[in-house]
Amino acid sequence: MDRPTEDDAARRDWMGLLARAPAEALQKLWGDAGATPRFSWLRPPETGAVMVRGRAGGVGAVFNLGEMTVTRASLALDCGAVGHAWVQGRDRRKAEIAALVDALMQTAAAPRLRAQVLAPLAEAERARRDARARKAAATQVAFFTMARGDA
Repeated sequence: MDRPTEDDAARRDWMGLLARAPAEALQKLWGDAGATPRFSWLRPPETGAVMVRGRAGGVGAVFNLGEMTVTRASLALDCGAVGHAWVQGRDRRKAEIAALVDALMQTAAAPRLRAQVLAPLAEAERARRDARARKAAATQVAFFTMARGDA
């Protein structure tokens, strides 16, 4: 089996970002980018369910947590680049856009899409994560122990 490359890690990162992005934000950024590549469907958007598995505390035995609805899509650009997407929920348009971005990120259009679509999505995700962390930190309780007498 081949070892993952730096390109694989970069692709995994942008595909994860696209999957986590709010659909409205992705659609707006995609529209603003003005990309309209010609493509053919390898697998049109289809909705199904996947089993979500977990581990208590990140270690230990794996258990089935439950099912989650996902939409997947695969397409090929006229230039031959292939894009895939798996997104949570039933949003077929989000899956289509995510697959288009994935395919275009493998072409000469990558720098433009990185700047116009991926960078703003990453910044918005970072801002949401920071806001959530600040909110959680505000509820933190600090416990301390006082020593009595000679120890």
